[in-house]
Amino acid sequence: MQITIGEHQIEFGPKRLRLSADDAVPAPYQHVGVRPVTPYIGAEISGVDLADPTSAQIDELGRALLERKVLFFRDQQHVTARQHRDFAANWGELEVHPLLDQGELPEVVRFDRGQDNPGMENIWHVDVSWQQRPPLGSVLRAIDVPEAGGDTLWSDMGNAYEALPSDIKERIDGLTATHDFTPSFGLGMTPEKLAAMQETYPPQHHPVVRTHPETGRKLLFVNSLFTTRIDGVEPEEGAQLLRRLIDQVKMPDFQVRLHWAPGTVAFWDNRATQHYACSDYFPNRRVMERVAIEGDVPA
Repeated sequence: MQITIGEHQIEFGPKRLRLSADDAVPAPYQHVGVRPVTPYIGAEISGVDLADPTSAQIDELGRALLERKVLFFRDQQHVTARQHRDFAANWGELEVHPLLDQGELPEVVRFDRGQDNPGMENIWHVDVSWQQRPPLGSVLRAIDVPEAGGDTLWSDMGNAYEALPSDIKERIDGLTATHDFTPSFGLGMTPEKLAAMQETYPPQHHPVVRTHPETGRKLLFVNSLFTTRIDGVEPEEGAQLLRRLIDQVKMPDFQVRLHWAPGTVAFWDNRATQHYACSDYFPNRRVMERVAIEGDVPA
């Protein structure tokens, strides 16, 4: 079925939205509880202490991450920054972010937002897509959160791609896009620091549609925060195409939403999702800590 929303045509149907690359029914989990939050993205995980998970639980959490794209853990208030870091390290080498504030460990980024430092993450994005190897995933832990507001949303980039009309899929097949930190992080830098950072982190050219290295699924891979243009396309046409793809990410059909509490942890696949942190809690305080896992070169 195809419907029209404004100027856009959107395709839906039983094969447009799916759980995994091959529509297979997942095997049952033996060592963790996995309760889907929506049919296609998000799961509440139970029966796991992130301070001391077993190897069997790590294996099943890795499978759940691929199937559900973002995992939610409740009541993990006792987890320390070091245990947070060590949990993320089960999936690979860890990123030390060159531009964000650190917590008590180099691998831990601290977001301390409030009246004097309002939230700025309220835009759909992929973490650090301006690097040659954007993170595989991120583990975000709630330290202090407002009673209301401050939710985070994730959008499934596999379903976003699959619901595109066939003509747009054909149009973007094989294209790359430029990803650059300059329009966001670069805004507050001195000219000298900006020049130095641009030399160290030049713009990257990633596929508009990447293939997930583990599931083989095609994923839309452009975002509002860091993607500046579609390569090799006339500027006006490219800007219109980029806006169309970014609009696709915003459809609620592809999304899951989390309301945080102290001790809540979210673990998401940064290759397969985009996320948006609501900044509706101002002037209240919201403190989060994040560890990111190094990824591969998108292909």
